[in-house]
Amino acid sequence: MEQATYLTGQFLLAMPGIGDARFDHSVIAMCRHDEQGALGIGIGAVVNGLGLHEVLEQLEIAPGVAPDAPVHFGGPVEPRRGFVLHSADWGGQDTLDVAARWRLSGTLDVLRAIAGGTGPSHWLVALGYAGWGPGQLETELTRHGWLNVSDDTDMLFDTPVEERWTRGFVAAGVDPRLLSSQSGHS
Repeated sequence: MEQATYLTGQFLLAMPGIGDARFDHSVIAMCRHDEQGALGIGIGAVVNGLGLHEVLEQLEIAPGVAPDAPVHFGGPVEPRRGFVLHSADWGGQDTLDVAARWRLSGTLDVLRAIAGGTGPSHWLVALGYAGWGPGQLETELTRHGWLNVSDDTDMLFDTPVEERWTRGFVAAGVDPRLLSSQSGHS
């Protein structure tokens, strides 16, 4: 039996013409992908006008030393649920290790640690996520829509949001200026 290829720890890039405006120019950090489905956090767009301090205030957490970083649009599923993608130098309750590349936390302890100056050295905050049921992502990957790429954690923590999509294609050896929104027809 052929071994399934899972994308945990990789990045999904939306191809031009993906057909869903919510995912136009999306970059998704894949945090879990197995026979049960897939979960990823969007890192290619921020929520306009929303910073970390406002999120912390809504959660009644004093901002402390946390910078008022932009909040990412993590995806259309549960858009009020927060997640923190972060470096592996911090872990808390229910923190998920992602292929020994980065970690995902979805509980308040990571936000309290960031505000208190004891959190991970690198992090980004997102609202919502992208999710796929069993076999759904595999089906989508056979059609025009997504390209998966491997890249290092600089994609998450050291690349400006507006450059991540282009960086992903360059890492895959593709010049994104040459991509068409039309797939081939015979």
